[in-house]
Amino acid sequence: MDKQKTDLVKREEAARGWVIVDVGDKVVGRAATAIAHLLRGKNKPGYTPHVDNGDFVVAINASKLRFTGRKPEQKEYHRHTGYFGGLKSITAAKQLEKKPEKVLEDAVWGMLPKNRLSRQLIKKLKVYPGSEHPHEAQRPVTLEI
Repeated sequence: MDKQKTDLVKREEAARGWVIVDVGDKVVGRAATAIAHLLRGKNKPGYTPHVDNGDFVVAINASKLRFTGRKPEQKEYHRHTGYFGGLKSITAAKQLEKKPEKVLEDAVWGMLPKNRLSRQLIKKLKVYPGSEHPHEAQRPVTLEI
């Protein structure tokens, strides 16, 4: 009797492409879920959960991202200086003005698995506030989300 076999993609066999995603005038969470999906490789037929076989993602126009509801005033991003009482907070609206790429990176980071694989995956995300990026040599494919 013949048994069916599931082929698992190995790290060396992973075919990684480059994708450009225009996140201008998109909601932060919706854009982040689509990007996390591409980074993990879930859009490919050979998806393997424990292997990094996703694409490199170049997100452009991050300064035009938007939040829904009252999140621009209520949502806060925190960081710590390392000193006592060194907790620094900034609202989402100010963070979007100051570092729009950080807003998208944090949203995608929260949607990746909490293990060593996520640290490999997040390195494949390149976010730029405008439409200019230095990755034309990789011949990225434009994808609409």
